[in-house]
Amino acid sequence: MRKVLTGALSLAVLIGTVAATGASAGAATAAEPDAKSSGGAAAISAESSSKDIKDRILAIPGMSLIEEKPYAGYRYFVLNYTQPVDHRRPSKGTFQQRITVLHKDTSRPTVFATSGYHVSTNPSRSEPTQIIDGNQVSLEYRFFTPSRPAPADWSKLDIWQAASDQHRVFTALKKIYTKKWLATGGSKGGMTATYFERFYPKDMDGIVAYVAPNDVVDREDSAYDRFFRNVGTKECRDRLQGVQREALIRRAPLQKKYKEEAAAGGWTFTTTGSLDRSYEATVMDYVWAFWQYSHLSDCDQIPADARNATDEEIWNSVDGISGFSFYTDQGLEPYTPYYYQAGTQLGSPDIKQPWLGNLSRYGYQPPRNFVPRSIPMKFDRGAMRDVDSWVKNNARQMMYVYGENDPWGAEPFRLGRGAKDSHVFTVPGGNHGARVSGLVDAEKAKATAAIQRWAGVAPAAVQSDPAKAKPLAKFDTRLDQRNGEIERGDEVLRP
Repeated sequence: MRKVLTGALSLAVLIGTVAATGASAGAATAAEPDAKSSGGAAAISAESSSKDIKDRILAIPGMSLIEEKPYAGYRYFVLNYTQPVDHRRPSKGTFQQRITVLHKDTSRPTVFATSGYHVSTNPSRSEPTQIIDGNQVSLEYRFFTPSRPAPADWSKLDIWQAASDQHRVFTALKKIYTKKWLATGGSKGGMTATYFERFYPKDMDGIVAYVAPNDVVDREDSAYDRFFRNVGTKECRDRLQGVQREALIRRAPLQKKYKEEAAAGGWTFTTTGSLDRSYEATVMDYVWAFWQYSHLSDCDQIPADARNATDEEIWNSVDGISGFSFYTDQGLEPYTPYYYQAGTQLGSPDIKQPWLGNLSRYGYQPPRNFVPRSIPMKFDRGAMRDVDSWVKNNARQMMYVYGENDPWGAEPFRLGRGAKDSHVFTVPGGNHGARVSGLVDAEKAKATAAIQRWAGVAPAAVQSDPAKAKPLAKFDTRLDQRNGEIERGDEVLRP
């Protein structure tokens, strides 16, 4: 499936020109013309614009169709795109990266969306896509299966290589979608959109990053400790801490149930090293996971008197919020790329949780514990500092949206004096599903107007009065997530 081409010429024909060859990550910038200032690619000929959109997309070298799915008002394509494993040495091999295109009209602007993880192959629409009523291109992050080179050289999984993936996709599709482009993503996707802008600042016309963590100094995590001392109400914090303590106090009987569940589910614990480590990792995530996914109103579902709760009640509460299946080999394997990046560039939180006393045997376990030992890891202390400094001093038309009660927002991106036409908003009481639609009315209108202005589609009424800004496309219950909803699955402590 993944063919290594030994000839540089044949590779160039297959996948096109790769920018920034041989450049360092810190100095990499886009090699193509300035899309922001020039308006992008040259005008499309009448002959090419009359072709079916599928034919035009598939005419791109290296692009192939996996399937087309019908959706009213759109064309939806699931595609593979041939990418170099190493953008600095494109002749050294390629892999197939999945992308999707939600096509509305080439006369509309386009949103480049990524979760930073796998890509969904069902039609969906990010909030900015609804706000501007545009097209949407979604990209699967490199090394998330099936978008993984074989064999996998994990040293080629870094933020610059991933940004270069996006740059090549944008460069190829900009010839078809010639109007303005915005990049967006939530959580690790918001981080991904930020890194894309840092390394290729001439590609996008705006960035909308949701709930994006910014762990600048990996060893300094006191902001998270302050967050957990004050989030929500004391009553809710006491309930959560009580359940977490009991789960560690009752380690023996609850681990007996864990062993039974593991036997029934075929779960194994090679990566973490033991069932005990996996059990504790799940319990240690309990408080964090509650605030990440839930709301203050959900505290009513937490046992109020944990000491007198049954083992089953303690188990069900931890399992329902943290998920005991996650820290198994089977639960961790799909997210190996995330934990690899957390342990090599992104950083990860290490909170103290003093209410547990000496009940914890391992503390907050580092990403290294969740990646197979056969994969080497070395942390780059300068990567996040570089990005943080760049955003503070160079942000142009960038927007960050955080949730007030989301622990990942304890270390957010902040704007410095060098930032221009950029914003940071916070959703009151919001969690990790915070969206523009959850902002107070004045900020919601301001953010919506900015997104439409950056995309070049702000109506005249909005240009004269941003308070009138509303999404240009109607809410679609199948395409759009409602405010605050999170596609949770078995996610635990990861952005």
